[in-house]
Amino acid sequence: MNSFPVSADPYIELSLAQIYNLGVKLDTLEVIKSAPLLDAPAKVSIPPENEYIVSTTQAGLVNQMMASIGDEVKKGQVLATINSPELLALQRHHLKSINDLQLALADYRRDKKLYDEGVIADRRWLQTKINYNVFVSHLNETRQLLLISGVSSADIKELEKTQRLSSELKIRAPISGVVLQRMVTMGQKAEALAPLFRVANFDKLWLDISIPQQRMEFVQVGDRVLIPGTDVTARIFLLGQHVDHSNQTVLARAEVETAKDTIRAGQAVAVKIIQNSATQMFRVPNSALAKYAGDTYLFLRTKTGFSAKPIHIVGREGKQTIITGDLQENSEIAIRGAVALKANFLGLGDDE
Repeated sequence: MNSFPVSADPYIELSLAQIYNLGVKLDTLEVIKSAPLLDAPAKVSIPPENEYIVSTTQAGLVNQMMASIGDEVKKGQVLATINSPELLALQRHHLKSINDLQLALADYRRDKKLYDEGVIADRRWLQTKINYNVFVSHLNETRQLLLISGVSSADIKELEKTQRLSSELKIRAPISGVVLQRMVTMGQKAEALAPLFRVANFDKLWLDISIPQQRMEFVQVGDRVLIPGTDVTARIFLLGQHVDHSNQTVLARAEVETAKDTIRAGQAVAVKIIQNSATQMFRVPNSALAKYAGDTYLFLRTKTGFSAKPIHIVGREGKQTIITGDLQENSEIAIRGAVALKANFLGLGDDE
């Protein structure tokens, strides 16, 4: 049995009649700019900055529900109201800090005038200024506590204006989006910091792709991702550094760029990774390739026959294969009869 030469491409000398008798069909090499790299499973996910758990810092009784699963909500929209005795205490402390500051301000103005006239000593004026600053800090603290509790700035201003206490705490949407979960019902007691709703914004979606770890060396940041049968396109922006021990895959994350409304968060999809390459790539029929000793060869037409060129397989696309190698655009190749060429003229029939 013959073998491939080590120092040169295998060469086959054939006449036109012999080529015809072997059923060899010719075509020209097709250059492509991008190639399907691999197919992989993926899951649609929401970026963490676009997903919120809505909770309450004050315990109370849920007395009104204004949003349910699937509802679209705007930022600041009221989702529920809670009756909270603890909120009354915060409001009372805030009003007390306002009254204390008013008294401190009166003392400040009086002592400032007396100090300017030389009536009071430096120590008394210093003590008055310190007292005033302390009460300013108290007021800021109680206002911040109300804001943290979920009371809006408008409601705080109304409280300061009317000095009317209310136990009703309004739970508001922190972002515009869709309610994905509701964890409470009417009449339920909500504990402090207990989750009430999960709200997400779908303006940005990710595809979390599971890549077999042995194929990760071929995947690059910037590769395009398609979901076959849809108009969804995405682009890889992150390659994970950790192998999932349960399935030996590595995370590749892509940001969805088009047709976001055709997929849903949490949806499992099959994706195709498309790669652009600086190296010239070609698309050939699977039937144009022949294997020998672990390598793959393509038969190029010459003036007197064929030469067998070793090539590298980049990916497969149905009945076609994407390859790279020492090849030239528009070169004539055998797209049918490669097995016959190998078997009859190279003595490799036993290896096929």
